[in-house]
Amino acid sequence: MSSNSITEKDGSKDNYYVQTVNMDTPTPPGPQMQPFQRTYGNPAPLGMLAYGTVFLCSSILTLASKNVGQPNLVLVFATFYGGISQTLVGMWEMFLGNTFSATVFTTYGGFNLSYGALYLPQIGLAAAYTVDGVVGQQFYNAIGIYLAIWDLITFVFFLGALRTTLPIAATLGFTICALTCLSLNAFTGNPHLATAGGALGIIASFGAYYGALSLFWTQQTTMSFIRLPLLVTAPSNV
Repeated sequence: MSSNSITEKDGSKDNYYVQTVNMDTPTPPGPQMQPFQRTYGNPAPLGMLAYGTVFLCSSILTLASKNVGQPNLVLVFATFYGGISQTLVGMWEMFLGNTFSATVFTTYGGFNLSYGALYLPQIGLAAAYTVDGVVGQQFYNAIGIYLAIWDLITFVFFLGALRTTLPIAATLGFTICALTCLSLNAFTGNPHLATAGGALGIIASFGAYYGALSLFWTQQTTMSFIRLPLLVTAPSNV
């Protein structure tokens, strides 16, 4: 074998190489699917509008009781708007993880349903206290106890709302004052207490309307000069 053949073989040998693979190198990630982002609406404006509307109707009928007579109109608002809407809002708030809002709206949904039931003849509440066609004082005492219990519940909610917004805290505060006057009116029959309760109830209803509209009028729905500030009452670290 000549030296030329050896050189040729050595030269051909240099043309070969071995490719090695590092087993420790991680596999490059493949294309990943972006998670689906679901957007939920805010049910609080509906609940506050229902709250304010029922209270507004009830307060106006209280102030105009001499001209209206039987205040059965509040049955429509309390049952079919306030009761049903606020109960649904409470369930939606619970789904969204807002325990305080869920508790408040569901409770007042039950309050509106029970308040509307007071005017249903099928319930027979007034008839149970009627003697010879006249409703006795015991009926009004029962109504006074009923309103006093809801007054206490509202006070508990008021203490829990001090770090929310000024309209919400003011709404609950004026509701406490209104229910106190109406409860005392049921016990005493003092017409001035009924007038004060009706006036305070109207103020509370407008507080609820402000709170609802401050959440309802957003950048996506209306102009900046129409939108209302939230008026947060306290910083988060208090």
